[in-house]
Parts: sequence; C-alpha cells; structure tokens
Amino acid sequence: MLDRDSIEEFLESELGYAEMGIPSDISKGDLVDAFFNYIETEYYEWLRENYMAFFNDGDPDWDWIREQIGSYEE
Repeated sequence: MLDRDSIEEFLESELGYAEMGIPSDISKGDLVDAFFNYIETEYYEWLRENYMAFFNDGDPDWDWIREQIGSYEE
C-alpha cells in the first residue's frame, strides 16, 4: 500500500531537486493529497493490467507461472 508520508517525502525531495516551488495558493498538504490520490489511481490500474497479463486474461498458463515462481526462489 502507498504511504502518505512516503509520498510527501518523495515530493519534497523531487520538488527540491527540480528547484520547483509550490504556488502560494496551494498548500503542501493539498498537493500531497492530490498527488497521493493520482498515484493511487494509477497504481491500482497498473496492478489490474499486470494481473490480467500475469493470469493471461483468466486463462492462466500455470507452467509459466511455476517458472516465474522458480526464478524468484533461486
């Protein structure tokens, strides 16, 4: 799961690196919340897409999955 504090730290770091300031009419908290929600939406969409690819759109190739499991156990 995403962690709001980690997102805030990430934004602070990246905005600082890019020397990008936050406009005065946008609070840092609101920016973090908006970016967090954006990332969360994208994250779940990415998970769904990868789920469908991994499980071959509902027709899983269990031999291939076994190979994937084996490759991470080594």
